[in-house]
Amino acid sequence: MTGMRILLVLLAAGVAFAQADYDLLLKGGRVIDGRNNLNAVRDVAIKGDRIAAVAADIPSSRAQRTVDVTGLLVTPGLIDIHVHVYAGTGERNSYAGDNSVYPDGFTFRAGVTTVADAGGAGWRNFDDFRDRIINRSLTRVLAFLNIVGNGMRGGKLEQDLSDMEVKPTADTALKHKGLIVGIKSAHYAGRDWAPFERGEEAARIAGVPFMVDFGNNFPERPLYDLLNKVYRPGDIYTHMYSGLRDEQDEATGGPSRAMIDGRKRGVIFDVGHGGGSFFWRVAVPMVKAGFIPDTISTDLHITSMNSGMKDMLNVMSKFLILGLPLEQVILQSTWNPAKAIQHEELGHLSAGSIADVAVLRLEKGDFGFTDAGNGRLRGNQKLTCELTIKSGRVQWDLNGLSRDDWEKQPPPRKKR
Repeated sequence: MTGMRILLVLLAAGVAFAQADYDLLLKGGRVIDGRNNLNAVRDVAIKGDRIAAVAADIPSSRAQRTVDVTGLLVTPGLIDIHVHVYAGTGERNSYAGDNSVYPDGFTFRAGVTTVADAGGAGWRNFDDFRDRIINRSLTRVLAFLNIVGNGMRGGKLEQDLSDMEVKPTADTALKHKGLIVGIKSAHYAGRDWAPFERGEEAARIAGVPFMVDFGNNFPERPLYDLLNKVYRPGDIYTHMYSGLRDEQDEATGGPSRAMIDGRKRGVIFDVGHGGGSFFWRVAVPMVKAGFIPDTISTDLHITSMNSGMKDMLNVMSKFLILGLPLEQVILQSTWNPAKAIQHEELGHLSAGSIADVAVLRLEKGDFGFTDAGNGRLRGNQKLTCELTIKSGRVQWDLNGLSRDDWEKQPPPRKKR
């Protein structure tokens, strides 16, 4: 081949590459998209940071790069609405410090593209959280703002009623509408209702949901009243399978009347597994009774990730072995949380939507899953993550599915 012919071939290839309809094509996977009621083998095409098309048999010739995902699951990027990622302050024993983790080290490898920090910051330190974590992360980081101005810093700070102010909390949430997706109360050990009434008021003013970790259990402030008198429809009760605050009916093992009536009122029930808030003795009978999560979340922090919780896919797998259908578990980890935090542009693979995608493998074998009390339940399947795409860019590729074999790569340029 003459030099001129080689040049023409290379030019033609370059033109074809430049004129490709799509940047990336995921081909042959089982697409599960709860919002669009899709559970079928389809191809997913991405252009820039958007989903361009979801259809059967999109030609590979239309894409700059095609990834064969035959036999794998293709879902929207997972959304974890209960994490602790306000790291880096250097504060000991604090969820606005050393108890939290930097998100990018733990999200993409589990198929997670969006998280919501659950109350690490209050109005006093939200700007620091935004500058330190939100603006520096590849992961999409949103936040529930703590009703405590100082945030989740532990000890007396979290019990300080004088620092639980409605106006500055609501004002901050309104100032950062969309970034702040809710108000949070957590770990309150007192017997009065003030944190919950004030948190609810701030959430109502800001037009966002109120998430509660109900703290200590007292007869003066029963769970029934929180869910059925204080809460509005759309508010979020996390740690639903803890069994620590009368979530479970002692006689039947199923959900308590508080939980049943709360669900009828439109309360959203979230897993929030964590290091001490998910027990098989609670979850098994409650799920058997039909009381399943609206949203699956991790309560990711330095303890939970190294104990029974581990990561988002481990928590999702637990519900698979409890008998929930795969498409329901995906729904509870994508579209349902997107709706709960009022970000309905996320959690689905509609054409034109943000190209957040998880490619998962459903493994078969003999596996063990532990709860917060180190109780083990055996199962024969679990989810692992092969590929995570955030805003159209590959951020995690376990086995190099999107990469070229090294023999096909051009030699590196030598430095001069």
